[in-house]
Amino acid sequence: MATLILVRHGRSTANTAGLLAGWTPGVTLDERGASQAAALPGRLAGLPLAAAVSSPLERCRQTLRPLLDARPGLPLHTDERIGECHYGDWSGRKLAELADEPLMAAVQQHPSSVTFPGGESMRAMQARAVDAVRDWNARIEAEHGEDAVYVMCSHGDIIKSVVADALGLHLDLFQRIHVDPCSLTAIRYTGLRPFLVRLGDTGDLAPLVPRESGNDGDAAVGGGAGAP
Repeated sequence: MATLILVRHGRSTANTAGLLAGWTPGVTLDERGASQAAALPGRLAGLPLAAAVSSPLERCRQTLRPLLDARPGLPLHTDERIGECHYGDWSGRKLAELADEPLMAAVQQHPSSVTFPGGESMRAMQARAVDAVRDWNARIEAEHGEDAVYVMCSHGDIIKSVVADALGLHLDLFQRIHVDPCSLTAIRYTGLRPFLVRLGDTGDLAPLVPRESGNDGDAAVGGGAGAP
């Protein structure tokens, strides 16, 4: 089947403000995110892309815009199923405040049990995203052949949940996966099994530099802002 290139959107204004964006309107790429998006055509230059699929949220559409400008013939499709998790009452709140919520422990350790207040469950989030990927794999293969490559721009938790599915990991382990803004994750799907061939590739080792604040082991809900 097809090879899927998952792109997390570039760094957003919510990332730098420490907010859990969800579907909050008005969240766009910040200056660094725009620069990351501008570099995307060069990073994908060697790939014969069959199509691009985007979350409907503005930060994803902005991330793909330079790629589409560089490849005028590349068809763009929008799929709500790869939109951000519906965080409900948590949307737009400071991550630092949410860290004190009792539910956060379950988000970190037992996400398959979590339904966000006023929002969706993390199981439902993964199910819709994986269904979207399976549907697009079949469509791309039918239209472009089994060696086709296509790109899908989505969000941190969505991409992590798709990777977990590809690796056969239970959703409760998906917080062990990390993808930076505008990173590339590649999954080659076959009739027998998926192969994870790239994970969170930015070509940048800056995220490996030790942070002054250290790391308490919690995963960044929503995906985090990447290197400073």
